[in-house]
Amino acid sequence: MNTHKLLALAALLALTGCATTTGPEGSQAKLESREGGKARESRSNGPSVIPSGPLSALSGSVLSSQNVTSLEPPAELWSRIRAGFKMPNLDNDLVRQQEQWYATRPDYIQRMTDRSRKYLFHIVEELERRNMPTELALLPFIESAFNPQAVSSARAAGMWQFMPATGKDFDLKQNVFRDDRRDVLASTRAALDYLQKLYNMFGDWHLALAAYNWGEGSVGRAIKYNQARGLGTSYTDLSMPNETRNYVPKLQAVKNIIAAPDQFRAELPLINNHPYFQSVTLNRDMDVELAARLADVGVEDFKALNPQLNRPVILAAGTPEILLPWDNATVFKRNFAAHSEGKFASWTAWSAPATMSASEAARRVGMNENDLRSLNSIPPRMLIKAGSVLIVPRGQATQTDVTSQMADHGQLSLAPEIVTRRITVKAGRNESVASIARRHKMNPAQVAEWNDVGLAAAFKAGQQVVLHVPLRSAAPASPVVRTSAPARGVVRAAPVRAAAGRAAPAKNAKGSTARGPVHASARKPVIRAKKR
Repeated sequence: MNTHKLLALAALLALTGCATTTGPEGSQAKLESREGGKARESRSNGPSVIPSGPLSALSGSVLSSQNVTSLEPPAELWSRIRAGFKMPNLDNDLVRQQEQWYATRPDYIQRMTDRSRKYLFHIVEELERRNMPTELALLPFIESAFNPQAVSSARAAGMWQFMPATGKDFDLKQNVFRDDRRDVLASTRAALDYLQKLYNMFGDWHLALAAYNWGEGSVGRAIKYNQARGLGTSYTDLSMPNETRNYVPKLQAVKNIIAAPDQFRAELPLINNHPYFQSVTLNRDMDVELAARLADVGVEDFKALNPQLNRPVILAAGTPEILLPWDNATVFKRNFAAHSEGKFASWTAWSAPATMSASEAARRVGMNENDLRSLNSIPPRMLIKAGSVLIVPRGQATQTDVTSQMADHGQLSLAPEIVTRRITVKAGRNESVASIARRHKMNPAQVAEWNDVGLAAAFKAGQQVVLHVPLRSAAPASPVVRTSAPARGVVRAAPVRAAAGRAAPAKNAKGSTARGPVHASARKPVIRAKKR
């Protein structure tokens, strides 16, 4: 009887302990209990395999077999890239020619592979995250030799060589302050998005690459052309420009060299399997030189990681993060905190209130005209259109940073500056600023300004009125009293965009308007077939 009571009490205590056990220790106990149960269940399904005798190291032949998986990541990045190759190999005479071209230029291979060390780890990370072939990490070798400042004759820019219009399609902003086609993170994201889209369209990586170079519309039309004639539709079957024909063979040649550098007597620089840079948040407008100094890196090294910057100031509202070498990011944060009471930016943005000359803009912002032109890339004999955004000195009293609206959308629009001559005409009876301007097809505000009168002012009969007319224009109807030497004045002219954008419409052979640049294949000789 006592024995039964003891057993019942023990069971009750056990149940109580299970019900009241809380916290990490209790959870861990439950987890271990469940895992132990699963292990016991697993062991009950089959006999245990217990090695007899002491354990011994695996032999080299076993380690080199495919049956053993390494538990450690590769120490250098090239091995990681080779392990991720997934594209079918292309093997033809064009590949051999490209291999020969690269193999006879070891210095070129050394320069571009050494340049890639800053960006390659990030690209490989993004490709693996998307489960894409790591061959695509080699594509910037073909596009730009891993130079983020590269610009083609067709205005494609950056490591991944985006055309202005395609860059906008993939949310790569292009304005006065920055060009995201050169941004390391943004352009890589856009390029991989585009390549994934093309692969989904064509179901073949070689065709996707051809479309990346030639345009999806061109590849699609070439496929339909072959289909209509019962021909093959693979990359090697299609008729295409020479540049696109050699595009995949170039990538295959670089892939072969990376896969077996000794075979091509190529020396690949050591690139550690570790991030080269990290992002640092920026919450204040800051001079590029100051940012580099706070990070203890050279300005050129800073620009190599932040190549999207068009001006000597970083606007936090548009560029909230900067890239810095891994160890220098900590240095920047420490120095930034110590500099918190100092001045961060000596430049700011200014919007032109009216169309004006560079000299007038320089006078208004207190700058030397040559400095203003150089800083804002304003060529000679060009007027600054109203609403254009310029970089100008930041006054000591200015505390606010540039707004996100201006940082993201600021553009510089220019118009040709037309040489004019100063003339004077006699006002008729009941003449006013408005009637004189209307008769001579001029802006009333300009007529008022030239004569230092109000916009609603009236002139006496016979009064001399000053006008500025283009040298090429016909003489006005009113009698001319006196002329003077040519002077520069503001007249209406079609704006010329200084910022990157779409090419102006061009007339084709039939006289109709075609938007965008002339197809590269129409040029002699063919330079680029790219339409990105």
